[in-house]
Amino acid sequence: MRIKPKPQPRRRVRPASWTSTPAAPVGTTQVAPESAGSLDGIGRTGTHPLTRLDENRRLWAYEQRIKDAFARIVPTLKSIAARVPDAGFEDWAQAEARQKLGFELPESLLADAWVAGLDRRALFAHATFETVRAMSDDYFTTDPLDDRGQSEEFRRFLLDCGFHAMNVTPCSDGRLAHAIRYVLRLPMGAVQRRANAGALFDVEEALDRWSSVELKRFREGVPNTADAPTRYLKVVVYHYSSRDPEHHGCAAHGSDTRQAAAAGRERLHSFREAVENSYCCGASIEGLLVGIDTDTDRLRLHLPDARGDADLDRFVDAGALHRETARLDPESARALIRERVANPSGGGLAPAPGMQRLIARLIEHNISQLDYVRDYHNGHYTDIGHEERFIGVGMDFAEIHLRNLTYFSFLLTLEEGACNLDVGIKIFKKLNVEHGLPVPIVLRVEYSGQVPGARERAIERCERLAEAIAQRYPDLADHGLLHTYWTVRDSQGNGRLEPVGGSLLGGRTA
Repeated sequence: MRIKPKPQPRRRVRPASWTSTPAAPVGTTQVAPESAGSLDGIGRTGTHPLTRLDENRRLWAYEQRIKDAFARIVPTLKSIAARVPDAGFEDWAQAEARQKLGFELPESLLADAWVAGLDRRALFAHATFETVRAMSDDYFTTDPLDDRGQSEEFRRFLLDCGFHAMNVTPCSDGRLAHAIRYVLRLPMGAVQRRANAGALFDVEEALDRWSSVELKRFREGVPNTADAPTRYLKVVVYHYSSRDPEHHGCAAHGSDTRQAAAAGRERLHSFREAVENSYCCGASIEGLLVGIDTDTDRLRLHLPDARGDADLDRFVDAGALHRETARLDPESARALIRERVANPSGGGLAPAPGMQRLIARLIEHNISQLDYVRDYHNGHYTDIGHEERFIGVGMDFAEIHLRNLTYFSFLLTLEEGACNLDVGIKIFKKLNVEHGLPVPIVLRVEYSGQVPGARERAIERCERLAEAIAQRYPDLADHGLLHTYWTVRDSQGNGRLEPVGGSLLGGRTA
């Protein structure tokens, strides 16, 4: 794997441990009009009046802390591999790993090194998996991004806007892994995320998820009763590249931005039709199509056409609004954003009032992110391509919120999600396999601890997925170039990740 030198940020925060200060509360948000101006000019006049600098500093500290932990893996293992195994090798290697990585290495791999040398591929996979576990434990035990603190406030805001649920499908691409918590600045606990390659979510699965939300409203009155005039909001997030649109856009759509947007719009339309045809209540469904420039994190939010579907040619652009409001006081900036959303340029339909409030809020959140990228990444990311560290397979990973850290493949069975995983394997053949390193795959299955036998069935599903993956990619698995790490999580309990097996452990351990 190539370890690229990091760009030198203007400000750098280095916390000493995994524990971090919670993020600042998310404030109100508003919106602005369409523009396709130069991305490099965003925010050059100084920090925007709506930018939350304290939150930006906390998010940067978290990004650095987690990514530094992964970046230390290869240099540390190189140092260990460079020493000839001698009488004191095992103790020295473990001390080196504890000091540099924060955990120990498998004793068996070190003890056998004098015979045939270190199994560097297994060590790399182990180190990656242990770093994932440390990151996950940190997220679920310390709440470093203050998701729990912000979730209830955002749920109330959604209800005030007329939405009782918000389900977001970004593309599986690792450059969108931070879309919820960074680009949109939303608390993960208040929205559902279901990533799919090309943002092409499974309509039947989405219909089942909608049904469960509506049943809970009907049976439990959560978050409101079924007769309340609110809607279920489905959001599709596609992506494009401003710096190299022909090569670094969405691979699932051939780096064709319009095709990616059109496909997202079509899925939203199909989902609404599925609800209407199955339950005759399509009026309770609302769709929102969002585009993200993966080079700058700039948002575009599409407005409705005459049919109520997303208009591919009419969208509110956060970069343009950032520039237009940069010299105003905060309240004037918010007022202008609201005005642009309520009265979009070029005519056509304006979003409903509740949607206007939501779009405005997302724009304001994104203004902070644009300044974040400006201050800490010189206005645009240097890694405009793929630089992910591992593949996440199965249920969505609530703890993953960092760009280019994970390629995510949502699937319940490999047969249903093979196309998603194939894309991830293709990416990691270039990132890792070409350099002799394995593809690390973290399997995640969630279960409800209130359901008898659910944990055991979750472990069995991990085992079946791992076996199917090994059979699908035998050329990698048979040569130590693919390793799996099995984890389950009780969605009703304390939420911590529980390792239950893996290829390095010879199968299941629980």
